[in-house]
Amino acid sequence: MALTIGVDVGGTKIAAGVVDESGEILAKTRVPTPADPQWAVDAIAQGVRELKEQFPDVAAVGVGAPGFVNRDRSTVLMAPNIAWENEPLKQRVEELTGLETVVENDANCAAWAEFRFGAAAEYEDMVLITVGTGIGGGIVLDGRLHRGRFGVAGEIGHLNMVPDGLECGCGGHGCWEQYGSGRALRRYGRERAAADPIAGKRMLDLNDGVAETIRGIHITEAAEEGDPLALSCYAELADWLGRGMADLAALFDPAVFVLGGGVSDSGNLLLDPVAASFEKYLTGGPARPRAHVVLASMGSASGIAGAADLARI
Repeated sequence: MALTIGVDVGGTKIAAGVVDESGEILAKTRVPTPADPQWAVDAIAQGVRELKEQFPDVAAVGVGAPGFVNRDRSTVLMAPNIAWENEPLKQRVEELTGLETVVENDANCAAWAEFRFGAAAEYEDMVLITVGTGIGGGIVLDGRLHRGRFGVAGEIGHLNMVPDGLECGCGGHGCWEQYGSGRALRRYGRERAAADPIAGKRMLDLNDGVAETIRGIHITEAAEEGDPLALSCYAELADWLGRGMADLAALFDPAVFVLGGGVSDSGNLLLDPVAASFEKYLTGGPARPRAHVVLASMGSASGIAGAADLARI
């Protein structure tokens, strides 16, 4: 099974690609995600058919879908950004394309890609943490994707970090992603610049003097210039990320944590303080072996490459 198709379904776009056994994407297609959830299935199938015309020998399809995917990798139980509920995605894509299909959570697909082809390729146990608008993740233990009894393991962004804390989009309060995500970074920047406009002058200058709409790119640019207030925003973000990673290490004892997602594009600006925070909060003292903390290497290709490779298993 040399060639398979991977599909990465996002809230705004559906990207698909033909992938070989080394993880290389040979051809790609991309369309906006339709507003109607049923049209989204048609869009997936159309992308697959277009790629199959170019590569008639593709053998299977892997679809990385947001939300909960059941244990047998066939049904999307819930995907809030697309309004899928108990969607029999495997069956529908197979009917529309004639290709055997596997469905997996999108973050799990990204984790598998980093494990197979990327930053964790040398390890058997890893945790991917995607730091974007929220926090997503995937877990590989003993060389196998950890999916749990019902298929929905790895929702690490919803670890409860602060009892009765900030309200989360999941309906809970105090979830990790409310404190360690890109959304949290924006909040830190906006609140601090509004509270102290003199200290926040650089971030404010980058956003025409308006604190309420400061974005992550403004905080990052200011931090890269050495701005103390922007750096303090990154320090708080990193502190929360390190706390959560220490908890995950206590549970899973991975060899490596891989930091991905849009916020990780800031490189060592995020990596160095997160690694220090992880070291600070990890239990066990000097006797405890330390997991490595590295940046993801697959970038936007991870969803497609991981989904395609999982279709081979």
